[in-house]
Amino acid sequence: MKKYKILLFVLLIIPVMCFSQKKAKDSIVEKPARPAFESATLIDNASNVLFNKNTLEVIMQHRFGLIEEENSLAGIYGANSNIRIALSYAILDWVTVGYGITKKNRMSDFNLKVGLLNQTRSGSMPVSMSYYGNIAIDGRSFDVKYPNGDYIPPDADNGPFLKKQDRYSYFHQLIIAKRFNSKLSLQIAPSLSHFNAVNTGDENDRFSVACGGRYKVSSQTALICDVSMPITQLNDNKYNITGFSFGAEFSTSAHTFQIFITNFNGILPQQNYMKNTNDFLNGGTLIGFNITRNYNF
Repeated sequence: MKKYKILLFVLLIIPVMCFSQKKAKDSIVEKPARPAFESATLIDNASNVLFNKNTLEVIMQHRFGLIEEENSLAGIYGANSNIRIALSYAILDWVTVGYGITKKNRMSDFNLKVGLLNQTRSGSMPVSMSYYGNIAIDGRSFDVKYPNGDYIPPDADNGPFLKKQDRYSYFHQLIIAKRFNSKLSLQIAPSLSHFNAVNTGDENDRFSVACGGRYKVSSQTALICDVSMPITQLNDNKYNITGFSFGAEFSTSAHTFQIFITNFNGILPQQNYMKNTNDFLNGGTLIGFNITRNYNF
């Protein structure tokens, strides 16, 4: 755990120092490049996008059941569907805060995104960099129970919770993005996921890295992809699965609609990185979509 905290600290402190030095040179005014992406979300991960101050973003994310599930119309009727509804608000041009609720495990999450570096049109700063983090609370009503005097051992996936802190999980991500031209944008995003409570023998932390991109095929349509790879190997091999997501994005001035095929069902990033058991190459695919709407005040 200690080495991951050190690595995360290094990843965050370097861009902050660079950002501070850049701000100090107020004699040089650089025009920022256009945003690398249209939406603040790239399928299963956050993108580097931050909206102007006083922008409210309404977010709806849905994942259907597994496509191969019997008699489910490609998962649309699936029993294990998941949904998240959220709001985020730009309190500054470079700081956004948000809150969301997710059906799976009745999760509530509070999140923060901070802009650290902006890609410039001149190329003096070749990439954009943002920090994204959240804290999530498992809302299931599991309590410690002793039926017939028998002790039930804690199970992080199915309860009960022994302490209030057992409900908490955390996620930290550094997003490095580049807009190569009017059509192609790419990003790479190392991350650290943490659950306070895990099953006996499991790791509390996982370091991962995501690679995503967008290629515009018209003014309002783009092809998008996101690959999320675990670096830390957990003891239970069923969780050592890479996430693959491919789809299309349709955008207007205020709306963005993404539809895709993925093997991630959790929606919250730490849930996807540490609890996913769906194998994309072994019948674990499902259909999902993200819808966002922005309001400027």
